[in-house]
Amino acid sequence: MRRLLLLAAALLGVAGPASAGAVLDRVRANNMLRCGVGGSLAGFSLPDSRGEWHGLDVDYCRALAAAVLGDPSRVSFVPVTLQTRFTALSSGEIDVLARDTVITLSRDAGLGIIFAGMNFYTGTGVMVRRNSGVSRLEDLDGATICASQGGSNLSEVADFLRARNRRYTPITFDRLSLVLEAFVAGRCDAVTAGAADLAGAIAVLVGNPREFQVLPEVLSRDPYGPAVARGDMEWFAIARWTLFALFEAEERGVTRDNVREMARTATDPALKRLLGTEENLGGALGLSRDWVVQLIAAVGNYGEAYDRYFGPDTPINLPRGLNNVVSRGGLHYGMPFR
Repeated sequence: MRRLLLLAAALLGVAGPASAGAVLDRVRANNMLRCGVGGSLAGFSLPDSRGEWHGLDVDYCRALAAAVLGDPSRVSFVPVTLQTRFTALSSGEIDVLARDTVITLSRDAGLGIIFAGMNFYTGTGVMVRRNSGVSRLEDLDGATICASQGGSNLSEVADFLRARNRRYTPITFDRLSLVLEAFVAGRCDAVTAGAADLAGAIAVLVGNPREFQVLPEVLSRDPYGPAVARGDMEWFAIARWTLFALFEAEERGVTRDNVREMARTATDPALKRLLGTEENLGGALGLSRDWVVQLIAAVGNYGEAYDRYFGPDTPINLPRGLNNVVSRGGLHYGMPFR
């Protein structure tokens, strides 16, 4: 009978109730979301002197906790390295991976994980000292280059240099903070990471940022995104639609300050569906009717989160570019909420 009801609901275009997946059951039983983060990079995830976590990835996890548990504070942030991040996710040590992780075919298909979507567009960049005489990547002939272990940035730089018959010597470390320490200490001539990562590092983590510069070339298109373990499609759907909700809220002008008022007064059917006042789309995910209201009230929309950590009033001050919503010339948009 239940299958017949679900089929009828699908044929009528009406969201039916979802069965909870194992991960959702576990998160609710623990009353805690375990979120794997990098933990060392300003802009994405970094604890302050009081141990409070801040960053775009942090806010995604808080939004997910608000959607699932009704409380954005019910998150345990678990720092994972580039080497341990995928094992931690596939083994169940964490419930979601939200750190600067490039989406690739081999990762999405061969590691027992699946990416929920793209939350940040960047690419491989290289940082040098301003007094090094290096102004282009081609000038790095014979250079020693520091990079993080397990990332794709060093291979991008290596391909670029080899194609131009340039020599280089790599030095790798398991955390970006150690990579930067080695670079600042003079152990290497250049450092490679995501261009956005370097923008955060040069503005926040390095004590004398004016002595360094990020070279103009961006070698790759490296979209970052949160991931979950394969095998639980219910949890995957929740992770994905939480991300879409952040984008869609920005497109429709829904903010942390006005979301509850908009939920009360909206007349646009599409906006009412998003905010759960016309149809119970949250029920299709096993969530409450007002799950989008909960998560936007917790962290705001995607643009609000971006501006908090990368915007013009921050030390990083990274223009949104491709990380804007489609209506403003970027690539982000949510799938239809219907």
